[in-house]
Amino acid sequence: MTLEPGAGPDGVPREPAAPVAEPITPQDLIVSASPHVHAGQDVPWIMRQVLLALLPGLLAGLWFFGLGALRVLVVAVAGCLACEWACARLVKRPATLRDYSAVVTGVLLAMNLPSGSPWWLVLIGSAVAIGLGKAVYGGLGYNPFNPALVARVFLLISFPVQMTTWVVPQGPGTALDAATGATPLGAIKEAVGLGRTVAEAGAPGLRDLLLGNVGGSFGEVSALALLLGGLWLLWRGVIRWQVPVAFMAVTALVTGVAHLADPAHYASPLVHLLGGGLMLGAWFMATDMVTSPVTRRGLLIFGAGCGLLTAVIRLWGGYPEGVSFAILLMNAATPLIDRWTRPRVFGEARKLYREADAA
Repeated sequence: MTLEPGAGPDGVPREPAAPVAEPITPQDLIVSASPHVHAGQDVPWIMRQVLLALLPGLLAGLWFFGLGALRVLVVAVAGCLACEWACARLVKRPATLRDYSAVVTGVLLAMNLPSGSPWWLVLIGSAVAIGLGKAVYGGLGYNPFNPALVARVFLLISFPVQMTTWVVPQGPGTALDAATGATPLGAIKEAVGLGRTVAEAGAPGLRDLLLGNVGGSFGEVSALALLLGGLWLLWRGVIRWQVPVAFMAVTALVTGVAHLADPAHYASPLVHLLGGGLMLGAWFMATDMVTSPVTRRGLLIFGAGCGLLTAVIRLWGGYPEGVSFAILLMNAATPLIDRWTRPRVFGEARKLYREADAA
């Protein structure tokens, strides 16, 4: 009898034998630190996306404030890079200039300053942002507060005259020495303080507020340009929607209720949304992944807190602008928010979770 290839002694075809798997040895197991799933987004990539998103706001500020804004931008970025390098040398750590984090801090700091700021003020702000805002805590990823906002508040408290001397926007040909004037929110705050109404304050229209043809820090004047940048970050997955939406919604809600109750002394919520640094703060400062909560519920609480504090400071505080103080105060509350909103482990009883949390 002739057997077919692969057939047994009885002539029935046999299935090929499965290959024998080799045993796993300890050398085949790789033990590494988390995260074990990588989305391809490293720090330099994120920082490049932030810089791209800031570009519309930067161009708008340079258009309206000219050479003064360009000088502040160059000094701030150079100062932050120099301070980052010096701090790394001081603590004998590898330089982190290539991750673009110092560049982002310098750009954000410049956008939070008046375009007529003297060079020494910008350099002091750069040293505070990198030294006290980041390096003293161990570098990027360990800072509890936004470095650029730490510098802005420090400068605002230490040098109030230079930090509140606002250049009037006059187009791309604006010289270094230009005329100064009040911001829209500052003009309203001053008029109401003198017993006049919001209408008598002479605040610019909503079109100028939207485009940026108003006084203020050179990078926060164009609400439209900043909104476009924020949407870019949202589309690229760099930020989540909870913080900016909650920030703007609560600010609009509180200022809207105040405006409905007394429209003569409280500006409309649109003025508060488009004026001042709310757009810059809501999309670029409060969304800092290092200093904001990690859970979605925590992000909503964080954004709502920023909006509430901003509205309270603007309506009843001494400063016409409250975004910087609001974000820094909520930065301080971030560990507590994370503690309150952390998800329960699957299968863990709520009672046991609370007891462990209290312990």
